[in-house]
Amino acid sequence: MALLWRRLVLKVGSALIAPEAKGCSTRYLLAIANFISECRQQGVEVVLVSSGSVAAGRAAIPFPHHPLPINVKQAMAAVGQTRMMQSWRNLFDFDCAQILLTHDDLSDRRRYLNVHNTLRTLLDHGVLPIVNENDTVATAELKVGDNDNLAALVASVVDADVLVICSDVDGLYTANPRTNPAATLLADVHQLSSDIYAMAGGSHHQTGTGGMVTKLQAAQKATSLGIDTLIINGQKASSFASLLAGQNPGTLFHKQLSRVSAKKHWLLHSLKTYGEVQLDEGAAKAVLERGASLLPKGITAVSGDFEKGDAIWLCDSAGQKLAKGISQYNTAELGKIKGIHSQNIAGVLGYCPSEVAVHRDDLALLEVKS
Repeated sequence: MALLWRRLVLKVGSALIAPEAKGCSTRYLLAIANFISECRQQGVEVVLVSSGSVAAGRAAIPFPHHPLPINVKQAMAAVGQTRMMQSWRNLFDFDCAQILLTHDDLSDRRRYLNVHNTLRTLLDHGVLPIVNENDTVATAELKVGDNDNLAALVASVVDADVLVICSDVDGLYTANPRTNPAATLLADVHQLSSDIYAMAGGSHHQTGTGGMVTKLQAAQKATSLGIDTLIINGQKASSFASLLAGQNPGTLFHKQLSRVSAKKHWLLHSLKTYGEVQLDEGAAKAVLERGASLLPKGITAVSGDFEKGDAIWLCDSAGQKLAKGISQYNTAELGKIKGIHSQNIAGVLGYCPSEVAVHRDDLALLEVKS
């Protein structure tokens, strides 16, 4: 199974990071770290979404009452975030990067694109991104709310093939396995119906903010975007050995569409276009036949009124639409750098946020090409 993955998002919760809610522990993290390392050795790119900053910092700021006030949680997160990152860093012999996000970072189109570009660059350079919600500044209106759903959003941002959510149970059961001995594990779920949601219970860990319901919500988000989702028991080293052996140790929620089809549909049918660019013959051929990114050098004309992160049409010299993509630059910027080599962008604009005008991952070809 793992050998078929190109890019994997792994979500690890607070109960695995700090099982006693007294700081970070490697009790469960060693097996997880070994899994990540093995995936990378097999050529699979990994993004880690890690909860646990509040739990990791709880011992430094004792507070006797519950629920915790927001300022106390933020202070705990500020202490715990560095401890959590250090705990992960000590388990790897490669570079790690910390990415802290709020809901606004993923809902604003320009900030979303910046996150997308940063994660893509880290993966291109073999760095392990470790993502967490920015609990030190996030308030109720800024929060995604839980890292299960955050992981699904991150899986979408990085164009992942699979989302693996670590839990403290083996997967989704027909009933609560702790109270019902007749409960059976569901190995495969092809449709997240109301009956499936009815099987989910809450979390029994005070250190976590999500239960099985949030994991199902995350699975629904991811599978609708063409991303297979697995819920596994992160407390068992055997879960990760099974994954690497191509076996399903938990519950697999099957993607509803292929990843390419889902993103293509989103690009072509959900995004409003705000402008267009004309391509020279070489650029049109590279985009159509080689699946290449669009470089500024291949653009001959720019029209419309668009911002960075907006969708634009890519047209041939006759004005025929070839593809739709997300622009890395606004109208004025592209107008200035059209026809020039990427290495000259900074000399013209004074900055170079991207060497491409439209990245191939953010581009969908029309069905009819000529």
